[in-house]
Amino acid sequence: MRPIIGITTSGRTDSFVESAYYKDFYTTPSLYVDAVERAGGIAILLPPTKPDSMNITKILSLIDGIIISGGGDIDPQHYGGNTDHEHVARIDRERDVFELALVKALADSREKDQPMLCVCRGMQVLNVAMGGTMTEHIPDIQPDDMHRADNGFWATHDIDVDGDSALATIMDANTVNTYSGHHQAVKTIGNGLRVVATAADGIIEGLELETHPWAIGVQWHPEKSAAEDTTQQKLFDALVAQASLRPPF
Repeated sequence: MRPIIGITTSGRTDSFVESAYYKDFYTTPSLYVDAVERAGGIAILLPPTKPDSMNITKILSLIDGIIISGGGDIDPQHYGGNTDHEHVARIDRERDVFELALVKALADSREKDQPMLCVCRGMQVLNVAMGGTMTEHIPDIQPDDMHRADNGFWATHDIDVDGDSALATIMDANTVNTYSGHHQAVKTIGNGLRVVATAADGIIEGLELETHPWAIGVQWHPEKSAAEDTTQQKLFDALVAQASLRPPF
């Protein structure tokens, strides 16, 4: 049976959809779904919902693996940051609470059999969920920001990956070229996390949760180039392959 991969969506207010009929939308870039389907999985979308333990347990019972997708900034209140920082944007508190609860539940699961790929904002959620903190704006610590283009959108740059990491094994590469669009960065590392990839300027680009058999965070956007770059598609292939090992319901 094809494994079911849940993909978290944007919050109702952190993405813009033009419509004459509705105001708020839950959205996910189609590239995530495409990458999961190429890997042989079935994608379902997970909009933020009330994050009580019953809801989280039910959601996790329906899926075999999960992608915590990219998006807007995490509210700095969740990591003791500067809530008044002028460059913190697109906060959706409903999404923050939901995704933090999902990641904590997966990290604390006794079975730990559901693989988790955390992309860009998703890696930041992983770090914050495990007690880490964030730098609110990379230009505050780096005069030359290589992680976004001058217009604030996509940049491409190389990432160095630790050769003894699961990430390097999965991608079969120690250096990869990536699409990047983030303005925030991991500051202090969350409990149980290991840094496995960095950019040339020292910004952390990859994390692995050592207490979990398959929980990986990447600060870049592998879905953006996965259709053409096998190193990026391999992340989704490995996620789906790991998810397929879960026992049937």
